[in-house]
Amino acid sequence: MIRGAAKNHAHVAVITDPGQYGPVLEELRRGDGALSDATRFRLAFEAFRRTAQYDAAIAAYLREPGATGRPAAAAAPGFPERLPVDGVLAQTLRYGENPHQSAAFYRPSAGALGLSAATQLHGPELSYNNLLDWSAALGLLLEFDDPAAVVIKHTNPCGVALGQSVGEAARRAKACDPVSIYGGIVGMNRTVDLEVVKELSGILIEILFAPGFEPDALEEIRRTKKKCRVFQLPCARAAYPARIQEVRSVWGGVLLQEADLTDLDPAALKIVSRRPPTEAELRALRFGWRVAKHARSNAIVLATADQVVGVGAGQMNRVDSARIAVMRARELGLEIRGSVCASDAFFPFRDGLDVVAKAGATAVIHPGGSVRDAEVVAAADEHGMAMVVCGIRHFKH
Repeated sequence: MIRGAAKNHAHVAVITDPGQYGPVLEELRRGDGALSDATRFRLAFEAFRRTAQYDAAIAAYLREPGATGRPAAAAAPGFPERLPVDGVLAQTLRYGENPHQSAAFYRPSAGALGLSAATQLHGPELSYNNLLDWSAALGLLLEFDDPAAVVIKHTNPCGVALGQSVGEAARRAKACDPVSIYGGIVGMNRTVDLEVVKELSGILIEILFAPGFEPDALEEIRRTKKKCRVFQLPCARAAYPARIQEVRSVWGGVLLQEADLTDLDPAALKIVSRRPPTEAELRALRFGWRVAKHARSNAIVLATADQVVGVGAGQMNRVDSARIAVMRARELGLEIRGSVCASDAFFPFRDGLDVVAKAGATAVIHPGGSVRDAEVVAAADEHGMAMVVCGIRHFKH
């Protein structure tokens, strides 16, 4: 009926949203019971857009394995032949990545989720770059079940830590890089209290987000951090779908992929060095590997079991990432000796491994698969390092 009315918009006005009632009634009063051609055309356009969303939602549901009312064998394999991408305008942004670029933020037409479902408690409107960084911060924070704090700057992690309390995690995350946290995005997976606010005192923060805020903590933030955007949203992995797809645009097309939600399988880890890792090193390797997964490739992360020590990310070669991770740790006075190294992809040469080993790292985790794996393993043995191969690459471009 909606589509039929929309097709006949030259003679029929079709209303598909309660928000249209007021403007339509007002025009009818002004026009002696008539609507203009332009209004009927606009209403028809909105009607077709709404029915397209409805049909797309049905098709997406029926593609999922096990959809109600049809055999599992009917699930469409792989990716859809046609990709309808539809969203609802959530906010027109001041500008894009730079002031000369226009931009807007759309939420999924099927319903708000993640950033679009967050409740803003304080601060000015979001910018395009805020949203990109915030998305990166949320993805990293969802890796952890223990009390955790993350700091993101330009979509890269510069501070990540666990703690007995969220306040301790915030203090340790700040200590990872007290310089880069300035103007960063900070997320916690526990309710923010006054201890957290105290740890962040005097620091310019673009966004602070968490699953909740104590009333006195929120009051203090509002008093002392006028420009900080504060958001409340779920920060536990269980609150989000088990399967998520990512859509990105390129010149002349769109890319679609499954989100990188893979976790380590302890049973699949392979120890390739002569010395096996200790239990403490294994915990640190798992922590560092989760952080490296969210740093731009090439990524090298130095870490302990509950704190990032140094990050090298986004470099054109892996040895430079290793050098940067070591340099950042040394500049900030963080102890590298006894830390572990996580690499998002294999070491193509032994040089990157040599850099972190000479700095004091004692164990390393990487996917393996290089034609020079034997050379890299031999280097680990020379340094007395434990090396674990996980078989999972985590490029992030």
